[in-house]
Formats: sequence, C-alpha cells, structure tokens
Amino acid sequence: MSKLKATTTLIIGLLLASSPLITPEPTQAASGTADYQQAQKINQKNKKTGKKISKLQRQINKLNKQLAKLATETNTPIANTTNHAASELATLDYQGDNEIIVNNNQPTFTTADLATTNGPWQTFSNLDQLNRAGTANALLNKSMMPTAKREGLTWNPTGWRNKRVKSGWLYNRSHLIGYQLTGENNNPKNLITGTRQLNAPEMLAHESDIAAYLKKHPSSDVRYRVTPIFRGNELLARGVQMEGQSIGDNSIQFNTYIFNVADGVTLNYADGSSKTAE
Repeated sequence: MSKLKATTTLIIGLLLASSPLITPEPTQAASGTADYQQAQKINQKNKKTGKKISKLQRQINKLNKQLAKLATETNTPIANTTNHAASELATLDYQGDNEIIVNNNQPTFTTADLATTNGPWQTFSNLDQLNRAGTANALLNKSMMPTAKREGLTWNPTGWRNKRVKSGWLYNRSHLIGYQLTGENNNPKNLITGTRQLNAPEMLAHESDIAAYLKKHPSSDVRYRVTPIFRGNELLARGVQMEGQSIGDNSIQFNTYIFNVADGVTLNYADGSSKTAE
C-alpha cells in the first residue's frame, strides 16, 4: 500500500510540474511572418503538453482505483484519499483537489442498469425548468464511436458567460457523454458550461480510458453515467459526477466527482460570471 501511495504522490508531482499551457497573444496572422511561426510553435507545444497531462491523469486515475480497491478489501482508510457519498456532492466546496473519489470508487449501477439485452444505447434527461442539462446515461460500444470530424458547437448552455483569461478561454461547452464515445455533439441535453480545467485533463482522461478499452475490446460494452451537479437554482454546475463500469470485468470501474473550477478565477455559480484574481 505504501508503494501505491508513493507512486501516486510522484505522479501528482509530475502533473503539477508539467509545463502550463500557453496562449499566444493575437498577432497578424500572415503566413510566413515571425509572429505567425511563433504562434504555430506555441500551439504545437500546447498539444504535446496537453497529451502529457492527459497521460499522467490517466495514471493517477488508475492508481486511485487500486487504492480504493485496497481500502474496500482491507476496510482501511487511505491517507490523502478523499471519499464522499453521492448525496453530499452538491454541498462540497473546492479544497484544492480537482477530482475526488465517490463511494470508494464503486459505481452504483443496479443489475438492471448493467443489462446488455437491448444492445448499445444512450439517453439524456430533459432540460429542467431552468434549462439545465441533467444526467446522461449510456451503454457504450465501439460501434457507437464516430468516424466523422466533430463540427463546431452553437448551443450556449446555462451559465455561459465566457471570456478570455490568462490560460485561454475560461469555459468550454462540455459534453456529458464525450463526442469521441458516441458522436453526440450539438445536443442541448448533452452540454453544460464547464471550465477548461474540468474538461481536460479531468473528464477527458476518463473518456479516453473508455475509448481505448472499447477499441481494444470491440465486442465489449461499458455502462456509463455522467451527472452534472448543481446547487439549488444555480446556472453553473458545481461539478460533474462520472461513473463507469465495463461489463464482464473491472477493467473500467470508477465513481468520481470533478469540480468545475479554474485556478486564479473566482466563479459566480449563480449565473456563470467570473472574476480574475489580481
């Protein structure tokens, strides 16, 4: 167990030490100019850094899963691992950990939830009285994964008051069920306002784990559920609960909560407005 904790600490340290993504200042985009070439170099560096961060986050998720499994088997609390019940997620405030474990990392699907008799599918909750998206469910299979390039998004989810901050755009139109998994794109029932910090590497890491599993096991299925967590009548979600379970094995198994936050920015969850730290 001590080896797992030490490895987790090492990987988190590497993640924190990764080079920050750099947003090039607007320049005259004339091909061949020094400014344009510099912007291209920065964009390439951003892509490489993003891939490294996503890889490290996947390693952290894997180790957290192992730690949670050991805690369940030995009934032993693990230091530096925060575990919460799903019922309290809306009451939680961000304390510095972007992602926390829910229910010892065990998804709460019932036997009926895990049935595969109807083949792969996905469903979305109707927008509520405030126009907010709700829980998205799916039984994922490689056959659902898109081959076409994703088109731009036009729907503005609740709390969409986007602006540029030091690291780039503050918000993304965040898919509950990621495009790479089912091809669902500009669907209001599948979109929330999420910070870039929520979207990648946190949500993206879990989505990429599932995508890699499905590509490796094209006849297998993964039960998946993503729930945006709102507090009261706020328009900006406080975070997202993600649950996943591969059918027939535990290669994919997680239950986590990711906070919808941005370092250096104070978010007003009532309406999505924000204030950048001086």
